[in-house]
Amino acid sequence: MAEGNHTVVTEFILLGFTDNLKLQVLLFMVFLLIYLFTLVGNLGMIVLIRIDSKLHTPMYFFISSLSFLDVSYSTIIIPSTLMTFVVETKVISYTACRAQLFLFCIAVTEECYLLAVMAYDRFIAICNPLLYPVIMSKRFCMLLVCGSYLMSCMNASIQTLFIFHLSFCNSNIINHFFCDVPPILKLSCSDTHITDLVHFTCATVLVISTMILILISYICIGVTIHKIKSAKGRRKAFSTCASHLTAVTMFYGTGSFMYLRPSSKYSVEHDKIISVFYTLAIPMLNPMIYSLRNREVKEALRKTAEKLYYSPCIPQRFRSPSRTERT
Repeated sequence: MAEGNHTVVTEFILLGFTDNLKLQVLLFMVFLLIYLFTLVGNLGMIVLIRIDSKLHTPMYFFISSLSFLDVSYSTIIIPSTLMTFVVETKVISYTACRAQLFLFCIAVTEECYLLAVMAYDRFIAICNPLLYPVIMSKRFCMLLVCGSYLMSCMNASIQTLFIFHLSFCNSNIINHFFCDVPPILKLSCSDTHITDLVHFTCATVLVISTMILILISYICIGVTIHKIKSAKGRRKAFSTCASHLTAVTMFYGTGSFMYLRPSSKYSVEHDKIISVFYTLAIPMLNPMIYSLRNREVKEALRKTAEKLYYSPCIPQRFRSPSRTERT
């Protein structure tokens, strides 16, 4: 459809990674396995926290919220990515691209807020243990999560509105595997200076504000841990933070490198690799990060596995004898 001297874009084409058919098949299998591992790991974490009463604490409530977010995160991105490997045209409608970018912005923003909230939770637990049950009540935890989603929706609405208010007439080919901000901005024939500034400002404010809260929380935690006299007590206190610190380092490291730059500095091929890590790999790795280094989660998983193994639903001939039966 023409408008003046320009053609109004009604759909986009996602280039994906490669045109090599054999490589497309390989990447399809790899990405599908990543998606399945992400679903199994994160949904398993949610179910485990739900069924084990010992995990009904604020920390695990936030971990289950993060798992739900990671499932959503992957579901927003991976189906369209898989589509680029099997469909020849690789077309995504203007509305679908806009919706994907909006939901993706919500997921990215929410992950920043949620990681900051989890740092605050660890700060209260270690620095004010006696007041922890009072401060981190169920109602307050719900308010923190709901409030962070509200702020995420506001941020996503602002960025999506500014980006899709632009005119797209240079091309409709997105050199990426999903609708992300930098490659979409490159397609615009409008002046993107203001939109680029809004995007950079929103990303900078989000990262700096949440990182300040995380840094302050961990400075206070570090001071408190340093005051603990026993080495065992210090290790125990720090062990509750190790998984969170790992997740923060991975997410903020890649996310900051990706978005805290002017659009003129983006390198398409490098950014695709970085995007794979923080949109696909991190959601898959998070359940392992929070379970492999967490004794309570491993114990809950062991007990749940034993209950399922010795469930009446499983015929006796398929089970090895228990210790009681052996004696």
